[in-house]
Amino acid sequence: MGELPDLQGVVNVIFWNLRVLVVDDDALTRTYVSELLRRAGIHQIEEAADGKSALVSAIKFQPDIIFSDIHMEPMGGIEFVKQLRSLPNPTVAKLRVIMMTADTGKEILTEVLPLGIRGYIIKPLTLEGIKAKIQVALR
Repeated sequence: MGELPDLQGVVNVIFWNLRVLVVDDDALTRTYVSELLRRAGIHQIEEAADGKSALVSAIKFQPDIIFSDIHMEPMGGIEFVKQLRSLPNPTVAKLRVIMMTADTGKEILTEVLPLGIRGYIIKPLTLEGIKAKIQVALR
């Protein structure tokens, strides 16, 4: 039986071409997540400070994946995803969303999972955690 091929190069090419939108009302968190994405090999990154500005960015930038915080003002992540899903353009409405949160309560999960998210990640984020979530979301 032959050895499995090394897929790291394939993953790197896929990551290189990804467009990612980072949504968080905390500037330090946005910078941190963007830096982790760069370290993962992703270089097409846009940032938004809340759900309202994220809707505009999602329409213009059309990212492959959106990492969005849940608790933000004035528009939080849950409302952002609800509005995203209701947009008339199906390409934008079906964008892959990964929710970021420090909240580990089951109530949050029961609220966000029906919105068609591709996953959630608990803060603080790690490089390996982000890479794993992206790989799952792209399936």
